[in-house]
Amino acid sequence: MSNPTSRPSRVPGRISGRIPGRWCALIFPILLGIVGWPVPSHAQSAGVDPQAVAILKRMTDYLAGLKQFSVDTRSSIDAVLTSGQKLQFDNGVTATVQRPNKLYARRKGDLVNQAFYYDGKTLSLSNPDDKYYATVAAPASLDEMLDFARTKLGVFIPAGDLLYKNAFALLTQDVKAGFVVGTSVVDGVRCDHLAFHGPEVDWQVWIEEGEKPLPRKYLITSTQNAGSPQFTILMSNWNTALQLTDFTFAFTPPKGARKIDFLQLTAGGASQR
Repeated sequence: MSNPTSRPSRVPGRISGRIPGRWCALIFPILLGIVGWPVPSHAQSAGVDPQAVAILKRMTDYLAGLKQFSVDTRSSIDAVLTSGQKLQFDNGVTATVQRPNKLYARRKGDLVNQAFYYDGKTLSLSNPDDKYYATVAAPASLDEMLDFARTKLGVFIPAGDLLYKNAFALLTQDVKAGFVVGTSVVDGVRCDHLAFHGPEVDWQVWIEEGEKPLPRKYLITSTQNAGSPQFTILMSNWNTALQLTDFTFAFTPPKGARKIDFLQLTAGGASQR
């Protein structure tokens, strides 16, 4: 069972990206205002600003050092039709992590309603609306499980890049330029706003100021796909002082649910049973 990405019915045209009269009267004045906004001068410089690197490193080190946490996320992903028109779909996720090898996530939104369980031995994905689930043996660490889910099953965890112990290396491996945009406010929290440029994606991250440098917003723009679709995720309600038990991550099939197999991906990215 792969991560469902089926388009809704009655949508004209084919979705080409993965990620991801009267309106003009409203939007055009807004765009004019944005053009006039001040942008820090170093935003135009080439290379990677060491200050941006330092802030990002502090965030990834902090996350990697957390033994357990939970977070609520709200994400939006663009889908680009062959006509060039963009559609946007929203999802909400509550995720609970216990290092080194446990994860529970519940995702509800426009395209999917799923519960995801990883207990250090097995990975289970349940679609309660459709009354089916799949379970498979999984690697023994969170990092290995994330790789396995992505490369073998085509299952992507929201903002999974940030969960790796070596998240800093993964995030920066293809970065060509980066800078500190400035100070911003996300859901009432003051943040350092960073922007990075790569060969295939541009991405931005908003990191909470102070003693707890938690990510508060993450935005990815695909520059290689038509329409430059974006994926945006807002993170809130961080809790790093949880009382967790193994039951939190244990999967029990819902009554009446049917067990099916995950679709295994081949080397070329196609799925097979």
